[in-house]
Amino acid sequence: MQPSAAPYDERLTAPRSWWLISLLVGVAFALILLPFGTLPLLGGLVGGTAAAAICASSYGSLRIRVVGDSLIAGEAKIPVSALGEAEILDPEEARAWRTYKADTRAFLLLRSYIPRALKVEVTDPDDPTPYLYLSTREPERLAEALKTARTAAA
Repeated sequence: MQPSAAPYDERLTAPRSWWLISLLVGVAFALILLPFGTLPLLGGLVGGTAAAAICASSYGSLRIRVVGDSLIAGEAKIPVSALGEAEILDPEEARAWRTYKADTRAFLLLRSYIPRALKVEVTDPDDPTPYLYLSTREPERLAEALKTARTAAA
């Protein structure tokens, strides 16, 4: 028997332009090593590109999932019973909550290249975190998955 699929699973991958930048970093390393000969030049091209690509890949490897009765956002795992209402933020409102409206106690999963977000109230009285700010490309689907998980857990 197959385990049930997660109602929501999103990987916050780095944008395509970052892969081009990784290649340009490799070219820059190659140019730095050009005076030392062809072999160091090729090593700089391959090594610099690989190092920059690893950095872009690791930064873009965060996931947001709703599994069972938990929300897993990066390293954080929060039971949906401790979460309140979810508010979908358009790009303008998301920017406001990342800047001047932000609370320093909030859990922020920010990715600057993702313009939309979901703000979820934390209702647990023992948790000092007032809300979760989650950068997501599909805030409607995430809000619906949280609502479904909350009703299933109740």
